[in-house]
Amino acid sequence: MKRTHLTLITSVSIAVLIAGTAISQQHRLRNHTETEAGPVSLVWANKSAGDSSVSFIQVGNSIEITGNGIPDHLVGRFPNRANPNRITEQRVNYTIPATPKAARRITELELGFSFGISLHGVLFDPLAAEFWRGDRRSGWSYNALGGAIGLGFDENHAHVQPTGKYHYHGLPTKLVELLDWSKNAHSPLIGYAADGFPIYAINGVVNGSVREMSSSYRLKSGNRPGGTKPTGKYDGAFNEDYEYVEGAGTLDKCNGAMTVSKEYPNGSYAYFLTEEFPMVPRCFVGTPDRSFKPRRP
Repeated sequence: MKRTHLTLITSVSIAVLIAGTAISQQHRLRNHTETEAGPVSLVWANKSAGDSSVSFIQVGNSIEITGNGIPDHLVGRFPNRANPNRITEQRVNYTIPATPKAARRITELELGFSFGISLHGVLFDPLAAEFWRGDRRSGWSYNALGGAIGLGFDENHAHVQPTGKYHYHGLPTKLVELLDWSKNAHSPLIGYAADGFPIYAINGVVNGSVREMSSSYRLKSGNRPGGTKPTGKYDGAFNEDYEYVEGAGTLDKCNGAMTVSKEYPNGSYAYFLTEEFPMVPRCFVGTPDRSFKPRRP
């Protein structure tokens, strides 16, 4: 398996390495009526997807990211029983600011807009085009990793879109292993978000100590409304089963916090991938570059 080629920026302002979403393909939405969360069946990641290529080059105040979207770690078998798509090379071509800044208000992640990109050029795209009764306007979107519907994920919590785009919905397990993640140290750099802030996995350093960063999202209590809406208890089958509870964990609404890392010895705001919901952040504290805005074919 070819090692990914990285053209890295030497300054700390490299803080913006993200490559966002690919064009999302139009397709007929499936009519789902499942209402119960369950375990997610993951396909064993034991195959190479091919040669990975990615480049991050600073040009003035921007970072230009190009690549082929192929991961430099093992993946599962695609197509598989729950995912009929085959991994193919993509045109990864995005621009992001070289110095990320917090905006006056957060920007919610929208369907088709990728959250960020890994160091090896694979996109983080946590939202799925799966809705209650196939209705985008229902107000109920399925949690891709909630287990209510099968989407054919491999061990990296990733699968493939009809366009051939391999992308992560959760913690990229094999990538984290490849980068020598340890529970006793700050997470290695995983990638960058569309607004330029860094992405780490699980562990950060707060007040000089390594700690596991925890989500502040919690399941709502009680039952869903029923009627024309889903029934049953709030159990994680839907994204709307969760609510943000400020201070419930160490991370903010966008699954981020200040941390001190090798890349940012003086401290920086950073996003964290977590094993619990939302896994991949669902909003930006900075301004995501418009190159990541959904485009329709």
